[in-house]
Amino acid sequence: MQYLLMIYSEENRWNEMSDSERQQGVAAYQAYTESLKKAEVLVGANRLQHTNTATTVRLVDGKARVLDGPYSDSKEQLAGYYLIDVPDLDAAIAWASRCPGAAHGLMEVRPVWNAPDYARSAA
Repeated sequence: MQYLLMIYSEENRWNEMSDSERQQGVAAYQAYTESLKKAEVLVGANRLQHTNTATTVRLVDGKARVLDGPYSDSKEQLAGYYLIDVPDLDAAIAWASRCPGAAHGLMEVRPVWNAPDYARSAA
């Protein structure tokens, strides 16, 4: 089953780190990503640009309303994600707890909903 591991952190914290701390952070994520690859559970992953590049779209009276920035205002922002394919939620939680993001923010683990075949063929 596929699970999305979403990394939430304070995006400005990276700029407050020393060069050494940033290098350690990059190395930690590289090692984590490599361990997912070696276990053959990694489907995809990426880091997201800062929230000031986000665009929010909402339909109001059937018309798109486009706003700059993210929809929610919170301490932590969605910074990146890993899409993994593992047997169950326990395995997904185990991988999430090993992610460097769990040490400096929080991880949200969510199963991917697989649409029925008829929904895919209609798209």
